[in-house]
Amino acid sequence: MNTLSDILFSSVNITLTLLVILLLAYWIVTLLSGIDFDLNVDIDVDVDVDADIDIDVGIEGGNADFHDISNTEINKEDVVGKRRKPLRWWQVVLIYFNFVGLPFMFTFTAWIFIWWMCTAVSTTITQSYENSFGFVLMLAGFFPSLVLTKIFTTPFKNFFKGFNQDGDAPTEIVGRTGISLSTIQDKKLGSAEVKAEGNSLSINIKSLNGEKIAFRDQILIIKKSPDKSFYYAQKYTN
Repeated sequence: MNTLSDILFSSVNITLTLLVILLLAYWIVTLLSGIDFDLNVDIDVDVDVDADIDIDVGIEGGNADFHDISNTEINKEDVVGKRRKPLRWWQVVLIYFNFVGLPFMFTFTAWIFIWWMCTAVSTTITQSYENSFGFVLMLAGFFPSLVLTKIFTTPFKNFFKGFNQDGDAPTEIVGRTGISLSTIQDKKLGSAEVKAEGNSLSINIKSLNGEKIAFRDQILIIKKSPDKSFYYAQKYTN
């Protein structure tokens, strides 16, 4: 009988095994240290009550840390009342299987791990981890693993909705100045960096009056949104 390592690193299972190892290393690094990347992820989302969604992802010069990127999510607070355009098929998939509404990397990690487990178990039972039937089982596990991921991640929605990343005593942001890390206008959601108590905090912002705020503009934080998911800001001049 082959050992566990022979099964997990067989020709059928090795791809998913390596993905699980990389994701495990990713979470360990994320938990133990902070890594800065010289980029900014600017996500513009429009969603209506019928789940219509328009996602525009752009990259500009700036700073976004590893934690921010891994926890990028699309929130229900971006819901608008008017239908804009039909959903694309991949948008439906993201919404239905909880890649929207939860940190993306959390759901993605859960999916890969469940898919890996399903493939490893099924190919072990059928002794097909080194033949073409094993590859059929791996591909066949793609959709069932998404269903199991949805079931597994759904209970976490309430947890992440009420989770406070800044701890039990969050830093007061309103009234502080910072730098916009996105170009925003109207109802577009962007990100900004604010200095508070010696720390650099990354927050989500929208323009207070819909006026354009350019990338690297200095801003003043005016108030927090009613749902507490972002801050309203305006340009600030000394």
